[in-house]
Amino acid sequence: MAETEKNRKTEQEISKKVRKGSTLLQRRNRKGYLFILPWLVGFVLFYVRSIFMTLQFSFNDLSMDAASGGYKLDWVGLQNFRDAFAAHPTFKQVLTTSVLDMVIDVPLIIFFSLFMAMLLNKEFPGRGLVRAIFFLPVLMNAGAITAALDLSAAMMNGGVSGQAAEAAQTTGDSVAFNVNYLIDMFVSFGIPEKLLDYMVTAVERINDIIRASGVQIIIFIAALQSIPSSLYEVAKIEGATTYETFWKVTFPMVMPHIITNVVYTIVDSYAVSDVVDLAYSTAFTNFNYGLSAVFSLVSSIVTCLILVLVVSFIQKRTFYYT
Repeated sequence: MAETEKNRKTEQEISKKVRKGSTLLQRRNRKGYLFILPWLVGFVLFYVRSIFMTLQFSFNDLSMDAASGGYKLDWVGLQNFRDAFAAHPTFKQVLTTSVLDMVIDVPLIIFFSLFMAMLLNKEFPGRGLVRAIFFLPVLMNAGAITAALDLSAAMMNGGVSGQAAEAAQTTGDSVAFNVNYLIDMFVSFGIPEKLLDYMVTAVERINDIIRASGVQIIIFIAALQSIPSSLYEVAKIEGATTYETFWKVTFPMVMPHIITNVVYTIVDSYAVSDVVDLAYSTAFTNFNYGLSAVFSLVSSIVTCLILVLVVSFIQKRTFYYT
């Protein structure tokens, strides 16, 4: 009886110490909050104010006040929204096209990034150089480099680039004929036309897909290298094939990183979409800041809705290894 009472007191003391101290999960959560703290501070100090001003501009007619060097707001209510959806000739079309391009590009980029990451994660001579080549498009998207490339292309216009365009125009008909012939052949095999259209669209976008996959490939490589080798050893001992190992070990382990890459890809696709260019030109070329604010606000809300739906769908099927 005395021994039982002693054990009970010992358990109570241990439980009190555990409650006073922090658990492993709590320490991990604190590290996560510290990691996002710089972003959170910047978001609160800068971005929240921008969102509020965009919302304010969307309900007003903004005009520059030359006397005070600032701007003046005249309340117009929902007039800017009516102009965007009823009067503007291209906004709805541009918004729809941008969303459709996003829906098409994101799965292709994620699939291509995971595929290339699995190849680049293997040991082979010159692996570091090949990884750098796949990351080059991220660097090439920098503003200064893009401007230099555009200038070079303009200077070459009529020279080598003109000859290349002429050659492409000459061979375009034969290429189109071959593609149509192949499409008809696959249709005759019973492959759905929608699937073929998606595949053709993917081939047409291969340049954009490669250019937008640099960061995602790096994230997937880090995810693959973080998978414990013991899991692959167990799968090999159990006689699992390469196909089964991928779906039972590799894919579940990289699912959390798929969410990260999906979020990054959707935001990146939105940042370079035509609707953003339309909002920019409307504000700084046509000087219609209220209408531009509506374009930005509506497109941002649509993108956030897509993010919530996609992440919620993937989150329910994600496995977290602890």
